Amino acid sequence: MIVVDATGLVLGRLASVTAKSLLAGEEVKIVNAEKVLITGGRDYIFGDYGQTRARGHKERGPYFPRRPEMILKRTVRGMLPHKMRRGRDAFSRLKTYVGIPRELKGLPLEQPDAAKMRTESNNKYIELGALSKRLGANF
Repeated sequence: MIVVDATGLVLGRLASVTAKSLLAGEEVKIVNAEKVLITGGRDYIFGDYGQTRARGHKERGPYFPRRPEMILKRTVRGMLPHKMRRGRDAFSRLKTYVGIPRELKGLPLEQPDAAKMRTESNNKYIELGALSKRLGANF
């Protein structure tokens, strides 16, 4: 079992590293999902995710989550073949959390180097928690 601390990691990079681990058969738990970084301009990110959230219909979908741990989980799902048995099994081994739950408090936390923000660039970014608040989540 791998426990990943998502504080300061880039969303897409974290999702791709996690998807590879899941497909390799490992169980992955991600904590502090609200502290994941999304790179890009603030207005662009809010507009893009707001448009994705508004797409669809209340009864028929597609449904896009508001909560940060569910947005992270949905991003990882997009990098898995989730309509095939192999992808479904891999996706079932993923758990995401806001904060650190009691049962994971004493365990060592990892931060994959491939998912860290590059220091040589001065990218604009926002935290996933701020995006979730903007979409209307209470967490």
